[in-house]
Amino acid sequence: MRIIVTGGAGFIGSHVVDALVRQGDEVFVVDNLVTGDAGNVNPKARMINVDIQNKDAVSALWRDVKPAAVCHLAGQMDVRVSTRDPGYDAAVNILGGLNVILASREQGTQRIIYAGSGGTVYGEIPAGASPAEETLLPNPLSPYGISKHTVEHYLAMYAAWGGPEYVVLRFPNVYGPRQSPHGEAGVIAIFAGRLQQGLPLFVFGDGRQTRDYVYVGDLVEAHLLALRAGTVQGVFNVASGVETSVLDLIDLLREVTGIAPVVIHQPARAGEVQRVVMSNKRILEALDWRARTSLVTGMSQTWDWIRMKVGHA
Repeated sequence: MRIIVTGGAGFIGSHVVDALVRQGDEVFVVDNLVTGDAGNVNPKARMINVDIQNKDAVSALWRDVKPAAVCHLAGQMDVRVSTRDPGYDAAVNILGGLNVILASREQGTQRIIYAGSGGTVYGEIPAGASPAEETLLPNPLSPYGISKHTVEHYLAMYAAWGGPEYVVLRFPNVYGPRQSPHGEAGVIAIFAGRLQQGLPLFVFGDGRQTRDYVYVGDLVEAHLLALRAGTVQGVFNVASGVETSVLDLIDLLREVTGIAPVVIHQPARAGEVQRVVMSNKRILEALDWRARTSLVTGMSQTWDWIRMKVGHA
């Protein structure tokens, strides 16, 4: 299958590209390398430096490649950036996403797999409430959550108008090798990177805020299943269904690394929700997908990569 992966030089996208190449697909990576790393790109994939905000360039590229499917992972991914500059966030995520959808529609692309944001779309999940299901009314509390959810509506509308088919994979907190320890998102990689350098860990708020963590390898498997899922389409949580607090995460990191960190608390950040946990029942029933990698196993693999990466930086 001929597939375009937008954001394919990034953390998650590059792992998706590797998996597609392994199963024999013809893969085209579309990335402007603002946050991506060309060194992540599989040598058997074709790397094309294009910004999804450039409608003409996207249209021309799609016309040349004529992809059968698109994995759309490119975007502005930081909640804090979105609160500082909501216009930029909307330009990248909404208008860039619309450019990808329209080009795909024009060239007869059969299927789009879209990286949604379960961690921000649902908003605050009350204490004691069940894990969020896809039927829960979205209530994003940040510009980032709004921009990511908006594209879901475009996908559903154009599918109703005749295509492409679509699958929205709403991500929780994804972690694993290749996640930057120097970025503004990805707490496991950031904490591991600081531990490797002997630096303190900064915890925003009281540290009792919880997240649903999924290892990148499990997320990749969800993409492969969604790409070849026949007529299955719609929105799916790609989640573990288990919530872990920041403080519990630090305890697990201490267990994995053998390092006792210095923890410094700072004020809570604007736009950050306190509780994220999502149900995976729908994707289990439709695609037979579940998170198979335990948090300790995934963190150990991430720590091994961080030690190699930071140690040779």
